[in-house]
Amino acid sequence: MKILVSLLLLACMTVPALTSAQVKSLVHKEEKRRYLVYTPASYAAQPDKIYPVVFNFHGSGMTMAEQMLYTQMNRAADRHEFIVVYPSGVKQDWNVGFGMSYLEGTDDIGFTEALLARLKQDYRVDDRRVYATGLSRGGFFALRIAAELPHRFAAVASVGAPMPEPVIRHHASTGKVGVLQLHGTADQVVAYTGKPTGYLSAEATYEYWLQRNGITSAAASPVAIGTDVTWREQGNGKQRVALATIREGGHTWPGADPFNVGLPIGKTTRDIDANEAIWQFLSQHRL
Repeated sequence: MKILVSLLLLACMTVPALTSAQVKSLVHKEEKRRYLVYTPASYAAQPDKIYPVVFNFHGSGMTMAEQMLYTQMNRAADRHEFIVVYPSGVKQDWNVGFGMSYLEGTDDIGFTEALLARLKQDYRVDDRRVYATGLSRGGFFALRIAAELPHRFAAVASVGAPMPEPVIRHHASTGKVGVLQLHGTADQVVAYTGKPTGYLSAEATYEYWLQRNGITSAAASPVAIGTDVTWREQGNGKQRVALATIREGGHTWPGADPFNVGLPIGKTTRDIDANEAIWQFLSQHRL
């Protein structure tokens, strides 16, 4: 489930996006962990304002810088005034129960909590408006965060990643949290239809989070967005659950530049901008 992004991606992206972010580190369980932090242009000019924060987790095999440059979420951060943090996984991976022990593998949940605590020390963070998103393995991990840290994160959004079955088997929290999925039906890396013993289908993930959040309203009718995207969404007055199904969409970030360096990542839709859709969804939620 690796996404290996070529250095061509870095060469084709703008350098200012990288130089305007700060590389930071912290030690968690005797291991140095790195992360990138981007503060919006308004941050320095508004010293009394607290800011929402979005954790943006890279895919397996990607770096934190590649995730930042590929998703271009910093632009949305400037428009909507939120902080973005791009954590780095150990060996460019996240523990979701695939390829490592869920319980004995890398403590990425503990790292996430430690990182959030550090961000609250170093930046003006609105701790009621903390969110997570991610691509592929990072999207799987965002859903693990939703399951295990609903007392820290108000909502999450996964791209190309439904609910991991190891998370369902192991987590014990019953907290409610907003969940958005964006997934292409032609994804050849993470199947929209799911993988037995690995992860649920996108549709089953949607149903899982409706049930988890106690949302019992009548089924929502899909809304078409352009020719590629159908959007379903239901809520309980506080949390919402949504699924954006991208017809013939690949293992890509919707609205991103359609880089394809010979890997089977497929089509990138232009009918929806993932950053805008993600922010509009996340920003409805508060702890």
